[in-house]
Amino acid sequence: MAATGERMPGAGAALAVSTVIFALRPDEDGRATLWTPLVRRIREPQQDLWALPGGWLPLDEELVSAAARTLGETTGLAPTYLEQLYTFGELGRSPGRRVVSVVYWALVQSAEAERAAVGENVRWFAADALPALAFDHNRIVDYALWRLRTKVEYSRIAHAFLGETFTLAELREVHEAVLQRSLDPANFRRTIESSGNVVATGEVLSGSPHRPPRLYRYDSSIDLADRGPLGPESVAAASVPTRTGARP
Repeated sequence: MAATGERMPGAGAALAVSTVIFALRPDEDGRATLWTPLVRRIREPQQDLWALPGGWLPLDEELVSAAARTLGETTGLAPTYLEQLYTFGELGRSPGRRVVSVVYWALVQSAEAERAAVGENVRWFAADALPALAFDHNRIVDYALWRLRTKVEYSRIAHAFLGETFTLAELREVHEAVLQRSLDPANFRRTIESSGNVVATGEVLSGSPHRPPRLYRYDSSIDLADRGPLGPESVAAASVPTRTGARP
């Protein structure tokens, strides 16, 4: 007989993984803004609503590997930056059985975003102008945006949107797109150069008609996602077919 308050096996919550992906893409005015890919639900509950890419967690797969796999299955993306965001497990967030979702977030460069599988059931949306999504996915994206905007001001996370080398103007454009405000170029330069996160390469951007801007790179000794004593999570890349689906 089960002890008081103890649940019988099989009565527990279902576990899923989902991922919020951000990329910088131009808006109608050509300004860089944050976009995120969503997938249309092809079955009930909440069929036809847009949702975050995701899927159930198998018993024999690591969390980060499951996040990477489901992301590849739904969008074709394989981002190098994938970090655990939060666990969402409120009661009633999904009809029927309780579902707990471990949510990851990923940042991809514009060139990689262009390679994403899009179609009737996969589409990019401006992250700050989303439609009503399935389940609590609007709340999840809002939290991911808050985390990104908080983190970009003190970490090297902006590097995930850039190539190996970049100009300070390109880096400032990333910060402005994420923070949704203009930044003074001189103040931004002083802040970045004094942070110690970037290193001048000694090279300049070729093809500039005027004084060519200097190229920088991030200090590679600093991790994008510092997990302290836990160490980095290892994404086990898998070659998977593209399909459409989403979980709470």
